[in-house]
Formats: sequence, structure tokens, C-alpha cells
Amino acid sequence: MSTRSRICIVGAGAIGGFIGTRLALGGEADVSAVARGATLSALERHGWRLRQGGELLQAPVRAVADARELGPQDIVIVAVKGHAMSEAAASVAPLLGPETIVVPAMNGVPWWFGHGLAVLGGAPLESVDPGGRIGAAIPFRHVVGCVVHASTSTSEPGLVEHQMGARLIVGEPAGGTSPRVAALVERLGAAGFDAAESPQIRHDVWYKLWGNLTMNPLSAVTGATIDRILADPLVLGFCSEAMREASCVGAAIGCAIDQTPEDRHQVTRRLGAFRSSMLQDVDAGRAIELDPIVGAVREIAARVGIATPSIDTLYGITRLFARVHGLYPMTAADEGSARGASAS
Repeated sequence: MSTRSRICIVGAGAIGGFIGTRLALGGEADVSAVARGATLSALERHGWRLRQGGELLQAPVRAVADARELGPQDIVIVAVKGHAMSEAAASVAPLLGPETIVVPAMNGVPWWFGHGLAVLGGAPLESVDPGGRIGAAIPFRHVVGCVVHASTSTSEPGLVEHQMGARLIVGEPAGGTSPRVAALVERLGAAGFDAAESPQIRHDVWYKLWGNLTMNPLSAVTGATIDRILADPLVLGFCSEAMREASCVGAAIGCAIDQTPEDRHQVTRRLGAFRSSMLQDVDAGRAIELDPIVGAVREIAARVGIATPSIDTLYGITRLFARVHGLYPMTAADEGSARGASAS
């Protein structure tokens, strides 16, 4: 990387805006954004904006709707919801040069997760990369895995509110360490992030997912904050069973977890009355990230031959809730059933 890098944020929402503002304030990179709609207008008018620790931080940004205006970048950080990734991949492609690294700062199982894992058979995960379109647009060699441990939201388009956490774990998807990841960690650290290189980034992805797998969808369906889910013994028992299933799946793909669900519940309790990202999406009427967080676990489990009845139930209930509320796409069969029910 050059001393002054070219960095582009694709998806300048809560996480993308958080990362983009901090990197731009570091002053050692030209940090642009690919955005649209009200977010694009806000970035053009105000630049990067982040409210953190009671202070409003701002930095200039070149924001565009068409990535082709920017040209190849040194670093591309993709911070869109999983269901928007297929469309976003088209924006990433014009930003790629021979040495560009693409850092997906996303929840759940990313599209690259199954690449190179022989136990999964080599085919793309349909739940997160239907038809392999994302992988075709963004060659695997460009990808550096990322796990975000931060809580942010947007109070209005282009204005990010930081609540807690600034942990970014990055690593080579194939495992091990590399100079490019070490340089990325150094740059992120200089921008104020608690950044670390992981030699097993798939494991870090799976571990975070293990906690979100139940809490996110259950909070979305019930409207409950995390503390209330943890306080209900029947719901908590269901969560623990689903997490045990996910632990078995993780062990089968080289992502064994050395904690019990009860251990993880103790960690989650420290968050208090926390509103999950999926609950925030429901409240805002946005589509939910069901497939990266739950659907992909079911697909991986099926490929390695592990039954997941609790995860299946969780997926079915959440999918039905989301379809009823227009937050998850309906199939033609679903629409036909809905029309039949309304006519009866």
C-alpha cells in the first residue's frame, strides 16, 4: 500500500459510516463512498459524520452513485446487508485493481466463507451467494475476512451514532498471516480501532455468528431486548439447544467452539437491555438479514449431514414473521397461498 491509500466504503450506513469517518479523520487516506438515495445526498452535503462520546466528528468525502467514477482502490470496505450483497458486488468490481483488498464488514456468514472448504463440496453457498454471482464479481484472492464487534446506528441518513465497541478482527480467509493483513491492522489501529489480525478468521466469523444466531431473530420476532430473552427460562433453553446444534456444525467445518451456550449467555448478559441489529431493522421496516445469520447455518449443516431441528424451527418462524411484515421475499408459492387464504 502507498503512504496515502485510496479507500472506498461501499454501503455507508451505520457500520460503513463508522469505519469511513474514522479512516478519513486519520488523514492518511482518501476515503470515498459509493452510496445512493438519501445517504448519498447527506454525504454530498455534510461529508462523513459520526457522533461518538458526545462529540460530532466530521470529515470530507467524495460520494458517488456510480463506482466507475472512482476507479481502482487500495482497499474496498463493503458494509451492506447480506441480502444487498449481490447488487453491491456490481459496484465493487470497477474498484478492483491487481492488489486491491476487499474487506466485507458484514453480519453472519459472508459469501466467501465456503470457498476452499472441501467438506462443503466446493459449490457456493446458495443462501448467501445465489448462483455464485458475488464470487464471480469479486475474485477470492482480493478478499480479507473481517468480523466487526461494534454497536452503531443511524439517527438520520449519513449520521452515525456510536454506542459501544470498536473491535475489528481481520484475516486471510485461507488462514495464516500475511503482510497485507498486517498493514491493514496497522492502518485501522491508527484510525482508532481496536484492530487485530486473526490466523483463523473463519473461526472468528463462526463464533460471532454463534451468539447472533438466536438472539437476533428472537428479538426481531418478539420485539424483546436481549436482557428479556435471557431472563425467560423457556426461551433461553431453546436458544441453548440451537446453539448446541450450531456448535456441532462448527466442529464439522473446522470452527469448533470451546464454550458452552451458558458461557456465552453470561457474556451476552453484560450488554444489558440491548436492541439487536435485526430488531432495529424490523422497527425501521427494513429487510432482515435472516439468511446470512440463520439460513446459511442450515445450508452448511445439510452439506455436512447434521440435523438442526431447533435452528430449522427458528428459521421457519422468523421467515414467516418477516414475510407477513414484508421484510423477507416471498416465493411464488407463498404468494399463491396468501391469496388463497385471503379469498377463503
